[in-house]
Amino acid sequence: MIPVVKEGFVSLLLQGNFLNLLIAYLVLLYNTYVGNSNRLPSSFYELPTLQVARSLLGKLVVRLFDGQRIGGFIIETEAYCGEKDLGCHARAGLTPRTQVMYGPPGHAYVYFTYGMHWLFNIVTESAGFPAAVLIRAVVPNEGLDIIASRRNGQPSHLWTNGPAKLCQALGIDGLFNGVDLCDHESLLFVEFGAEIPDSFVTTTPRVGLNNVAEPWESIPWRFVSTLPQHLLLEAT
Repeated sequence: MIPVVKEGFVSLLLQGNFLNLLIAYLVLLYNTYVGNSNRLPSSFYELPTLQVARSLLGKLVVRLFDGQRIGGFIIETEAYCGEKDLGCHARAGLTPRTQVMYGPPGHAYVYFTYGMHWLFNIVTESAGFPAAVLIRAVVPNEGLDIIASRRNGQPSHLWTNGPAKLCQALGIDGLFNGVDLCDHESLLFVEFGAEIPDSFVTTTPRVGLNNVAEPWESIPWRFVSTLPQHLLLEAT
């Protein structure tokens, strides 16, 4: 697909700043994908969990609601990998709660926490090995009216900047636990989106693991896109 040059990109090019040129070039390479055939295949999720967590940055998570697409670009993820990872639910082994993590890759692992919030994860690697990637934040680009109503008047920059917030905004709850995101009939899925280069990705320790033993508390398995969000939106 030949990308369309928009006014925002032209202004960046005219500024002549190398960083702006690099950002503009990146977003010009963005391809817009439409239709079920552009859902990520199960083979994408079969890769090592850290690789999946990194590669999900820039992808589009989509929830279909009454025939309307609601979703956004993934900009923050966390990797949870195996029973030895003390930050992972699988540290407790196979339980009714964690059984989805032991299943095939590409399925949703949605759980309830703190008595009030749903969190959305995607199972990775091979069946029998419990691993998943938590989707922590997205930049919404579709179904904005529905998202605004669900977020109860919050400013737009606070709509989906956390894992519980994005679940509320997109309408993801326990009914999606175990759903195959690669099934073309699924109402929740992930599509190809922007390719974000390493120069615009940072890694940090995972959030909220303050009582977890090292090295699991400090291990840098949180992946964050630092690409300016408005450029992602201008590309669509």
